[in-house]
Amino acid sequence: MTTTASTVTKRTKDRFDGFSLSELNDAEKQSLKALALTLLAEQHQPGKALTSPEETRSYLRLRLAEYKNEVFGCLFLTNRHRIIKVAELFHGTIDGASVHPRVVVQQALELNAAAIIFYHNHPSGVAEPSHADEAITRRLKEALALVDVRVLDHLVVTAGESISFADRGLI
Repeated sequence: MTTTASTVTKRTKDRFDGFSLSELNDAEKQSLKALALTLLAEQHQPGKALTSPEETRSYLRLRLAEYKNEVFGCLFLTNRHRIIKVAELFHGTIDGASVHPRVVVQQALELNAAAIIFYHNHPSGVAEPSHADEAITRRLKEALALVDVRVLDHLVVTAGESISFADRGLI
């Protein structure tokens, strides 16, 4: 008997129909979150192509959701948008992180990256980019342009939402 992808998808959907988070205890919710993060992380392993902006946003939201301080990182990519490395480069305080363009450029050159996506979290739960976020994005983009590394996006994430600089025309 041959099983098609649509049959598997239907079985999976049927298996989770009627499923409610309110029925889970805290340990089960943590397990479910860990499973989701593992599934999304598989799509962000070195060598994998980024195919869905929403999967990347979900992965970053889950990855950074419980951080109490700001963390700034980069997805270093090949010219075909395959992941070379996902790296958290700077850790800050509850409302900021010092980001040094020199370090980002050095890492991009060391990894031979052709493109990059920046990301950072806002522990406050408000994903709206600050003026400082916009300024550092401009500085990084200018610095990376000198060595021919394209900046594709900068995502500001919270546990519940994310904002894309590219979607807003800021990149």
